[in-house]
Amino acid sequence: MTSSTDGSSSPPEPGRQGRGVRAFLRRLLGGGGSDSSAASQPNRGAVNGLVEQAAAFQSMRVGDVMTPRVDIVAVELSTPFAEVVERFAEAEHSRMPIYRETLDDPVGVIHVKDIFKVLAGRGKRPGPADLILQKLRRDALYVPGSMRAADLLLRMQAERIHMALVIDEFGGTDGLVTMEDLVEAVVGDIDDEHDEAAVASVTPRPGGVFEVDARAPLEQLEAAIGVDLAPGELDEEIDTVGGLVSALAGRVPQRGEVIAHPAGYEIQVLDSDARRVKRVRFKPIVAAGSNDEA
Repeated sequence: MTSSTDGSSSPPEPGRQGRGVRAFLRRLLGGGGSDSSAASQPNRGAVNGLVEQAAAFQSMRVGDVMTPRVDIVAVELSTPFAEVVERFAEAEHSRMPIYRETLDDPVGVIHVKDIFKVLAGRGKRPGPADLILQKLRRDALYVPGSMRAADLLLRMQAERIHMALVIDEFGGTDGLVTMEDLVEAVVGDIDDEHDEAAVASVTPRPGGVFEVDARAPLEQLEAAIGVDLAPGELDEEIDTVGGLVSALAGRVPQRGEVIAHPAGYEIQVLDSDARRVKRVRFKPIVAAGSNDEA
């Protein structure tokens, strides 16, 4: 594996690096103009608010925003062309990593437009014996999970790279990060034409347990449980289940953490990232010895 460096041989100074991120975001959000008219004030206010969120982004590492190894969609180097086409159709991705035998031996990236060029060509379609991925693969960017997310964003923007593989200290594949992942870490989720409208679910389980999408309205969970869950002093400030969990913890809790709710529930964080809680499990706390009472 020919590994690219993480760009840390000459790291930018914190102040300069921060200004670079802010400038990139202003260009991204269309806020870099000099128009001072009153009509531009609302947009400028929104941009300034997002730029402030960049302060938190600058402390994030690539490992905080990457797609974990278990969720990577990739293709093996010897995969026949027809199967590669099917894989792209199923995944609806524009790029995929290519590996040799295991994900711990990545050899490059395949772009869907290179597949289209083959499909649109007048020549003979590649057969099962043709190592088409060997011919179409592009070099991949490899970065450590400890790399600053802001550094990677600037590098990808400058070099027009849209995907990087995250490598652990042993050279194995730890995850994958895209330009979209990095931008979403600052501006929030960006839906594209392939993203289905998400339904925030509250799913009942045996024993009075509920598994809940953290985006679900708090009222929806309260109706299912039959209990008021928002603390009185925060009742008007909390709209979602994820907001409730973060308010109780005083921060964004991480996957695996367990938080006690004063109404007699144990909240287990099933999924989260550095920015928000994604999914939780509400489980009633059974008092010791309660099963023995008449």
